[in-house]
Amino acid sequence: MRRVVFSVAAIAIAASTLWGPAAQAGKANDTLIWATDRENPITDSSYLNTRELVVIGTLIFDRLVHLDDKYNPVPLLAESWKWEGDTNLDLNIRKGVKFHSGKELDAEDVAYTLNFIVDPANGSLNRSYLSWIKKAEVLEKHKVRLVMDKPFPTALTFLAGSGNILPKGHYEKAPARPDGKKDFGALPSDGTGPYKVTEMKPGQSILMVKNEDYWAGSPKGKPIIGKILFRTIKDSNPRHAELMTGAIDWVWDVPKDEAERMMRAPNLTIENAKTLRFSYIIFDATGRSPDKRFMDKRVRQAVAHAINRQSLVDNLVGAPSELIHSPCHPDQFACSNDVTKYDYNPDKAKKLLADAGHPNGFEFDLHAYRERHITEAVIGDLVRVGLKPRLVFLQYGPLVQAVHKGQVAAANMTWGSSSIPDISASAGHFFAGSPDDLSQDKEVIDTIKEANGSIDPEKRKALWLKAQRRIADEAYWVPMFTYAKFYAYSKDLDFKATSDEIPQFYVSKWK
Repeated sequence: MRRVVFSVAAIAIAASTLWGPAAQAGKANDTLIWATDRENPITDSSYLNTRELVVIGTLIFDRLVHLDDKYNPVPLLAESWKWEGDTNLDLNIRKGVKFHSGKELDAEDVAYTLNFIVDPANGSLNRSYLSWIKKAEVLEKHKVRLVMDKPFPTALTFLAGSGNILPKGHYEKAPARPDGKKDFGALPSDGTGPYKVTEMKPGQSILMVKNEDYWAGSPKGKPIIGKILFRTIKDSNPRHAELMTGAIDWVWDVPKDEAERMMRAPNLTIENAKTLRFSYIIFDATGRSPDKRFMDKRVRQAVAHAINRQSLVDNLVGAPSELIHSPCHPDQFACSNDVTKYDYNPDKAKKLLADAGHPNGFEFDLHAYRERHITEAVIGDLVRVGLKPRLVFLQYGPLVQAVHKGQVAAANMTWGSSSIPDISASAGHFFAGSPDDLSQDKEVIDTIKEANGSIDPEKRKALWLKAQRRIADEAYWVPMFTYAKFYAYSKDLDFKATSDEIPQFYVSKWK
């Protein structure tokens, strides 16, 4: 069993200062302060899709569709919709909704936003979620038609998971970069959501205030808390110490051992909840990176057999985390574990490495961007079979850029599918031929293309199973485990974690 010891500095600091009344109670200031370790220099998740910006996006933007607590699509900015045949979806846009700038929402704004995102020339990171849209057409002042080349049966679910609606012409105001290209992500946000951004300190903090004019009848409800402040605090010790002293109100991704110690704090609530996020190892199977060794399937299989994933679940993540064997979350439609499985078998890993010509292992860079302690535990397992990984720890944005530039041979990554409960938002994102696809397997790409075009649920499942089995047979990934996330927050805060990994701050309130 792996034993990992975390620093108790955060607990010690808090205990020495106070375990009583909060030093800076958010309730007193009507300001919910939450913090993570990741920098967010912009607010547009189309150009930096960190989980923090997904969360902030639900506060400052609205989309056309919303998912209820059972993942059913319900009206948001689209008050109703109707399919016209298999490839046209007509949406009636809600009247009387205003952007934070004061402009009233209409069909022109919706068509503009969607057409901008799906145009590959604009470089939106969310394009893969909406690429099924051929074009968006304005039919009437408050009516839009989404035209598709082929049927896309999960269109409404994807509209709930991506496509923050912006006013027409928004991106035309973008400043130019030194290379002359427009920096679309640098623009101030102008959404229709329940909160407005009033202060932005890139990479440090984002302050949002309640939108008093937020439209009535939204499934998000009227915002309750007056201000929400996101802060970047990179080191977990001061971040957790500030939580315990009341300087901040809410954190997540607390390591299991530390969360268990925090349970002694009388001013905090500790909650462990299921998420749609999962962990995985990717390999450059195409040889784009300078390191060509992961083109050999035996090397990829060796890594898969070397990692004690059950120990990671038991000792570092905790229930309700579970092992996975496919590049998707078990709660997503069509995800299956009926594929080739790689058990923890160090001896088999060593033999595969020897058969591949590496009896003494080899050095390589293993990239990662979050939960460093988990990647370090993985490295410990790989060292035991003779491999010599060097940890390269980056922020998420630079790591994705390195992947796209062919600079990454192997990486420990995570994916939350933008909380879309369908396999096309996970495996469909990473194995459909995009720059994130490090296998570029034509058989898999063609199978996914066929699956995404079928309106028959059973046919979709069969095609997705075929794709998943091919991916597992070739060991293009090492799927690791689903995340169970520890939350720690002030007892003054009325908050409930949801499995979509999007904290609903817009319905939170003070007790």
